[in-house]
Amino acid sequence: MTMRLSLSAYKQVQPRVNFQGGLNMKPFFRRKDKVVFVVGPTGTGKSRLAIDLATRFPAEVVNCDKMQVYKGLDIVTNKATEEECRGVPHHLLGIADPNADFTSDDFRHHASLVVESIVTRDRLPIIAGGSNSYVEALANDDPEFRLRYECCFLWVDVSLPLLHSFVSDRVDRMVRAGLIDEVRDVFDPTKFDDYSQGIKRAIGVPELDQFLRNETIMDAKTRGKLLDEAIEKIKENTCILACRQLQKIRRLHSIWNWKMHRIDATPVFLASGKEADNLWDQIVAGPSTMIVNQFLCEENRVSPIVPSESINMVPISVPAMAAVASR
Repeated sequence: MTMRLSLSAYKQVQPRVNFQGGLNMKPFFRRKDKVVFVVGPTGTGKSRLAIDLATRFPAEVVNCDKMQVYKGLDIVTNKATEEECRGVPHHLLGIADPNADFTSDDFRHHASLVVESIVTRDRLPIIAGGSNSYVEALANDDPEFRLRYECCFLWVDVSLPLLHSFVSDRVDRMVRAGLIDEVRDVFDPTKFDDYSQGIKRAIGVPELDQFLRNETIMDAKTRGKLLDEAIEKIKENTCILACRQLQKIRRLHSIWNWKMHRIDATPVFLASGKEADNLWDQIVAGPSTMIVNQFLCEENRVSPIVPSESINMVPISVPAMAAVASR
């Protein structure tokens, strides 16, 4: 069911804090705006869920995948196509110089501005992607963000053995879609000797190095063998990435007080075709919609208003402010 209400309909009236003697403390507080994060290992359907939610609520998607933030290599980085986006506005997708490093600090800065712009237009920011270092930088390491926003985390999870099989098949689909030609078009043997920065770090680029350097001087049999080995390495590294992402999510969940909701999408990946689509709606998109709806309907928390230049200071408690005001 599509949620057609304006996001402001979910917002509660901010409580008025009064102290004896008629002091109104309301100017010291602000309501927290709400933000939804969709996290999970690569291949679990985070982008699909974020778009599903954005078609059911007045929402926009903010990318937090550290490879999809770069311009180019759309197949390699598995960016959502225009058709898959279904008209949902996406931010921080293909915006960075592919030869530069877009750091966690860069993401935190740009994402904060985008989220502020989205909430100013009375819409819900849905931050989706697999780069948990970006998520942590914004949700935990940014004091101003924590003061201004209340967060709900949807964790899309899939059984690892099944996920490994799926991402292996996905690499084959990406190869059929033109992954090799896409990398070949940007490959420069005189410059591609350092895969530690920019979009060159993306899985699918360094693995093809030896094949692309030597394909014109090898016979067909050797060339085919080297390509097969490169594709297998892409699959292997993608599976390793999924494991690392899952470990990071579990670690973050254990050490931070996040409002985390785990959504087990494993049955979807065991099915196919129409059955898989129906299961997705039943056990992933449907429950996630209810979770977000409940989150938006909950009374907004309030936080002290702290000047940005003082954001690193410890916020003064309500009793302390009351004591100061009574002097």
